[in-house]
Amino acid sequence: MTDDGRAAVAAVEAVANRIERERDYLTQLDSAIGDADHGGNMARGWAAAADAARDLDDPDAQTVAKTVGKTLMSKVGGASGPLFGGSLVFASVELDDGVTAESAVAFAETYLEKVKDRGDARVGDQTMVDALTPAVHTFKKSIETDSRPALEALAKAVDAAERGVAFTVPIRARKGRASYLGWRSVGHQDPGATSTLFILEELLAVAADQLDSEVPDVDATSPTIPDEAGTDEGTTPEPEED
Repeated sequence: MTDDGRAAVAAVEAVANRIERERDYLTQLDSAIGDADHGGNMARGWAAAADAARDLDDPDAQTVAKTVGKTLMSKVGGASGPLFGGSLVFASVELDDGVTAESAVAFAETYLEKVKDRGDARVGDQTMVDALTPAVHTFKKSIETDSRPALEALAKAVDAAERGVAFTVPIRARKGRASYLGWRSVGHQDPGATSTLFILEELLAVAADQLDSEVPDVDATSPTIPDEAGTDEGTTPEPEED
């Protein structure tokens, strides 16, 4: 197994363990605005994904990502299967030459694009896109514009995702079952955005462990963009008015 493959399997196992620990919390969030099945579906899917990844014979990171995506598609019910799993399958092609800063950015961008296409969602709809978009944009800018080390860039992305999760609370849901509640969805944290944050947090922890480094203490603000700019990187945009 390649180093990238070992790291990828470790990441999947870490995510599966985290989602299982957070199962009840995710269910609680989904009970308020959805079908109360996000925690159970995600825990079941990631447990199966971890098993599938461990069973691979000498895999590389691309194979692990593709296998995990296919497993999530088949094991996670509702909209989460295609969103998390299907998008992962598409994004896995970006890892053909292994995991580098450049391929990681391409992977993240492709994943975000597919999630948005499949869910027909944008920032401000109270979905996982609200966490994923600032995370991906922050990661890309940290690597390509600010020339930050990959681990620091990932830490910034996690911070951006955390801000995105908080952003889902005061806005109205416009996609998914939560949108049926109309203005009653205001005040509730989106479960998909929350599980996205948990996944990113575990990716960061595994990356730090693989590099034998401490997780950097950073925030999402890019040194090339002032806080008051209100752009995707480092800040969370205001939702559009009706």
